[in-house]
Amino acid sequence: GRDFPRCDSPSRFEIDTRHFTGNYPPAASLETCISDAEVPGDEADWVEVVPVTALKGDDRLGLALPAPVRATHVRLHIYPDGGIARLRVWGRILFDPAMAGTDGRLDLAAMAHGGRVVAANDAHFGAPDNLIAPGRGVDMGDGWETRRRREPGHDWAILALACPGRIDEVILDTAHFKGNYPDRFSLQAAMIDAAPDALLVTQSQFWPTLLEPMSLGPDAEHRITEGLADLGPVSHVRLNIFPDGGVSRLRLLGRPYS
Repeated sequence: GRDFPRCDSPSRFEIDTRHFTGNYPPAASLETCISDAEVPGDEADWVEVVPVTALKGDDRLGLALPAPVRATHVRLHIYPDGGIARLRVWGRILFDPAMAGTDGRLDLAAMAHGGRVVAANDAHFGAPDNLIAPGRGVDMGDGWETRRRREPGHDWAILALACPGRIDEVILDTAHFKGNYPDRFSLQAAMIDAAPDALLVTQSQFWPTLLEPMSLGPDAEHRITEGLADLGPVSHVRLNIFPDGGVSRLRLLGRPYS
């Protein structure tokens, strides 16, 4: 099946047989392929990436590949039959230009388009990955929220865009955060050709400013089209929140650059 438009490099799987104690499959294997079909048939170029592997009941079996593979679909075989609770696939999503709208614009940071969170300084109450998740947050736990600061400074998160692009609109959503939203936020951005994620944490402090600090309100979408600096195409963005608090979603709209 396909969970995203295209998974560029799956690298890890998990076969979960929890609650299946007497009716789990004794073994399973996994194949991948690249196909434009919704459900590829046997004629597709399926490649075995996990050979027949023994399973246990009520268990979670992690399977790491020696190297990521290119794939759009994953096929699970069980031998001879039985129950599987979940199959989980971890990997990177390949950006597809066809995802853009008729005007050529899209959310350059969206997880579904291939954006990812590189790092954040705090995730006490909510994961920073929620910032780029689909849809609006369903509650505060579905956003990124940091602990209350008792020392000087502010909190931040670094995002790698799905592809380099020119950002012309920002939407920051504080949905459900009514008394614990940040007072202000700002954005920095840069075009990074190649650098380890760990190095970006230090570098990002000195990136050019994309958006000067702006005030925020509770439980609202803040749409910004004015005041964005013309930095040209960028590949990474740093979100700064002052001094701390909760943000549900961050959308960075623009046109891909190639």
